[in-house]
Amino acid sequence: MSNKIYKTVDLFSGIGGIRRGFEMTGFYQNVLSAEIDKFACLTYEHLFKDNPCNDVSSNEFKYKINYTKYDILLAGFPCQSFSIAGEKLGFADKTRGTLFFEIAEILSNSKPKAFLLENVEGLFTHDKGNTFQIIINTLVKELNYHVIGVSKDIFGNLIYNADSFLRKTSDFGLPQKRVRTYIVGFNQDIIPNNFNFSKLPMTNNKTIFKNLYDLLEEDVLPKYYLSEQYFDTLIKHQERHSNKGNGFGFKVVNQGKEPLANTILATGGSGKERNLIVQHKPEIYGLLFGDKRSPINNKGIRVMTPIEWARLQGFKDYAFLQDNKDYFSFPKTVSETQQYKQLGNSVSIPVIEAIAKNIYTTLQELEKYE
Repeated sequence: MSNKIYKTVDLFSGIGGIRRGFEMTGFYQNVLSAEIDKFACLTYEHLFKDNPCNDVSSNEFKYKINYTKYDILLAGFPCQSFSIAGEKLGFADKTRGTLFFEIAEILSNSKPKAFLLENVEGLFTHDKGNTFQIIINTLVKELNYHVIGVSKDIFGNLIYNADSFLRKTSDFGLPQKRVRTYIVGFNQDIIPNNFNFSKLPMTNNKTIFKNLYDLLEEDVLPKYYLSEQYFDTLIKHQERHSNKGNGFGFKVVNQGKEPLANTILATGGSGKERNLIVQHKPEIYGLLFGDKRSPINNKGIRVMTPIEWARLQGFKDYAFLQDNKDYFSFPKTVSETQQYKQLGNSVSIPVIEAIAKNIYTTLQELEKYE
């Protein structure tokens, strides 16, 4: 195998988790990025010294990408419903107005060798499966890509199941119950007849953090501890809804032998109650803080810190390590609310890294037939 470097374009880039996963392999170089959230752009530029502020849907960006030579399209795009009213114009009719349409248009015009699309777990069942079906049909039948995990029956109908696309963060060395949808495709123009594709990796056979105990900070500021009043509110709320089975309430997650965090969310910090930590710090119990001047709870209950969330996604103490020094940080101008949001909205980098290696191996095999 040659040590060829493939060029990537990073759409809906957030703070660059997908890009970093590819870069870590040593086989890829990013040449263009697009992100419209101004705070995410600040963090991305801070980490990569590269300003990603471009709007995927703008004519300016479409002109720019049409004149960019690259090999692989990367996109962690938002999940949206599609119209099924139109049939005559293909994806242009069915997906117009959604951000997937922008991806499809770019793939149609620039025809890269491969792509990786990342989305939430629920994409597979979204809108009773209609959304995923339109995406796969568009990629395979209209844009002429082979999608890993998709085959055809004798009538030409596409066959696939969730196991081909859903991967768990906890299988890739990070203690988080996060499941995401990963769609990988290769341009049919570079695929010889009867080529056998391997499945997307199920694990990276690494232990980055053994469990939650392994990544918690030893001593955190009092501001991360819940007030007594708020903790009582959570308990009462959980009691009111405990018989409804709707997942209301809170969860202390650092308990048991091998504890895992629940999926962290891209909500700017709300939802942190899903991942509460018990870490006793008697010297702060009863201290008054916050707008309502409520005392800190005396049970040692706190939220996870942004650093701990960054470890849960593989940013901190993994993806930006160099010569035993960690280079991951946020700009000072990005608030903690935005830090939580950006991390919850990002990807688990070790999963991306494993998929990137798989794509590289496949491209190298395909080039033997050129």
